[in-house]
Amino acid sequence: MTDRTELAHAFVAQTDWATADWAPLAGDASNRRYLRLHMDDQSAVLMDAPPERGEDVVPFITIAEHLASVGLSAPRILAQDRVQGFLLLEDLGDDLYARVLARMPEHEGALYTAAVAALAHLHATPPPDALPTYSPAMMAALAALAFDWYAGVPQSPERQTARDVMARLMMRHAPEADVLIQRDYHAENLLWLPERAGVARVGLLDFQDAMAGHRAYDLVSLLQDARRDVPPETEAAMITHYLSLTRLDPARFDSAYHVLGAQRNLRIIGVFARLCLRDGKAHYAGLIPRVWALLQRDLAHPALADLRPLIAEHLPEPTPDFLASITSRSGTCPTP
Repeated sequence: MTDRTELAHAFVAQTDWATADWAPLAGDASNRRYLRLHMDDQSAVLMDAPPERGEDVVPFITIAEHLASVGLSAPRILAQDRVQGFLLLEDLGDDLYARVLARMPEHEGALYTAAVAALAHLHATPPPDALPTYSPAMMAALAALAFDWYAGVPQSPERQTARDVMARLMMRHAPEADVLIQRDYHAENLLWLPERAGVARVGLLDFQDAMAGHRAYDLVSLLQDARRDVPPETEAAMITHYLSLTRLDPARFDSAYHVLGAQRNLRIIGVFARLCLRDGKAHYAGLIPRVWALLQRDLAHPALADLRPLIAEHLPEPTPDFLASITSRSGTCPTP
């Protein structure tokens, strides 16, 4: 066994799950590993988050406890070892939104309506104390990842210009940072729990990178999904539903939504290119065309007029040939 496996078994041996059987679960883009433990007719999930690889379970614990305290369905923490990086979690099951909708697409409206209601419920409560802020400066720097990794021009003047323009747009249209944003609120991180009631029917995962940010951010994450096509009419209906629950100014919110959408989509394009080029995860390049199309929808908004020509001139379209040039170098580029 590897050292981490030995440590994991030692951790579980100190819990009520010492005699459980283990099975792997699908991972994500991080260094974390997940396993499902079975014992009798019960199950739990083991999170293995190695500190030596930059992982830290404390933010997950903090956010999970906050979400649970306001009535949302984050996994309960059954046991923890903060030093070694292990958590034993309540198993919320396998009914990810993406899987449920693949089987029953006719339930899209109901599931998204519930997810939007859960967001509005969360946004009606103050965020935890000392939560780091997802500031316009930080968001602009992350949007520039598209220039660093996707376009491959990390030191170019146009990269700095785009970063400066993005920061100004966010200061103008989305400066608020007054709610907890989970930053990865989408169909592969949400679970459908129909046996529960109200907003608790939406199970929450992968929220350890939460920050204080603008209330449109997670709505964009949900409705401009990098991994699933959300019909434009569903996107429009859910924005209307969110506004009906929060009574925000529709015009101002619309501008913020599209500015944040452009920022998020630029960041994702850069991250997916980095996962391919640096980390050898070539399949992420195949997701870029969907994100590119979402970016173009955001750039069409009048609020993005200053950014639109910079992207059109300096970021190449993800044509098959261009994507092939990225995947052919998968795992070979340790720096941009």
